[in-house]
Amino acid sequence: MSLYGVLRTGVSGMNAQSNKLGTVAENIQNASTTGYKRSSTEFSSLILSSGKGAYNSGAVTTTVRYSIGDQGPISYTTSGSDLAISGNGFFVVSDGAGTPYLTRAGNFVVDGPSGNLYNAAGFKLMGYNLSKGDPSVALNSLDGLEPVNISSMAMQARPSRTGSITGNLPFDATAVAAGTSPGAGGAAYTKKSSLVTYDNVGNKVKLDIYMTKIADADPLATPPTSGQWEVSVFDSSATPTLPGTPITSATGTLTFDAMGQLTGTDTLSFDIPNGQAGFSLSMKGMTQLAGEYDVEGAADGNAPTAVKGAEFGPDGTIFAVYEDGTRIKAYKIPIADVPSPDNLTPRAGNIYEASIDSGGIQVGFAGQGGRGTIAVGALEQSNVDIGTELTAMIEAQTGYTANSKVFQTGSELLDVLMNLKR
Repeated sequence: MSLYGVLRTGVSGMNAQSNKLGTVAENIQNASTTGYKRSSTEFSSLILSSGKGAYNSGAVTTTVRYSIGDQGPISYTTSGSDLAISGNGFFVVSDGAGTPYLTRAGNFVVDGPSGNLYNAAGFKLMGYNLSKGDPSVALNSLDGLEPVNISSMAMQARPSRTGSITGNLPFDATAVAAGTSPGAGGAAYTKKSSLVTYDNVGNKVKLDIYMTKIADADPLATPPTSGQWEVSVFDSSATPTLPGTPITSATGTLTFDAMGQLTGTDTLSFDIPNGQAGFSLSMKGMTQLAGEYDVEGAADGNAPTAVKGAEFGPDGTIFAVYEDGTRIKAYKIPIADVPSPDNLTPRAGNIYEASIDSGGIQVGFAGQGGRGTIAVGALEQSNVDIGTELTAMIEAQTGYTANSKVFQTGSELLDVLMNLKR
């Protein structure tokens, strides 16, 4: 065995323990970093060939491994934009140049000037824009993703498309004379109610709905006759409102059986002025009983309203929340995954790049294909255990000291050898 070989072996051991101590130091300093994944140093022996009468000491090599696939503990916060993945997968983020990366750090906040969602390391959250419908996802590519921008959720108005009226029409009401009802061009009606709808740009369109009894029911007649009510819808802003011309196709007849229950047609379909064609007014459930006139109505749509915030769904859907309480799907966050997460290449800022060893990126959504679910208002903590790291630090310190003793002994023996000549 060469004494120089002893020196080299001692140095190799010290370098290896130094690497281990380096990963321990990095783990400890990032023990509180959101989404951080611990690293560890694995040793591998390097043995040199030796003859029968001599031994050549070898060396030790180190490989740094990352526990990227190990789940960290999840803790809940008070921020609705904090996100954590429980299970497999990564958020897709991008840097200032638009280069995409993967991360588990979901501490996102809205950037005031740009409206983008940034995490603590300054990377933008990426998602699919739902303004044009369901996303077309490329399973093995990040194409189609764009920064999630809260400011892009502009003021919106939703035109009315459906409405409903339900309740009771009085059985004892007197039928008007034939040909005098609003639907026939007259002005005689029994009851009137109004319903507010919205046109395509968010203007209110008040619909006057005239309920006119046009035929009495006679359960004692042979055969019994049915009660009939005419329903006519007018635009309240039209001049004249009544007697004028009802909205086209907005007049119909409700027929009730001997038990006062609605039979036959129960829906009117007509166009709202400057609004949606084919607005559907349902009157399902109307009755004609011996009670008071008592109806309730509703219609969808809303006036122009601004975005006041965003909400995250557990499936990754981001909803724009408007001032009137309306929630509209704006973005959907994908979950990206690779076959071997531990072989991803770490980069500064708790981000990772796919490599040949990790395999290509596959894109999907939360809960699909073995991917994890998204916890809203929560963060994934570092998977570093301080107790384990302190133990590893003591091991590295002891190993380094022992290797230094090997080096010191070899050096002393060399001194002895050199002094033999004196």
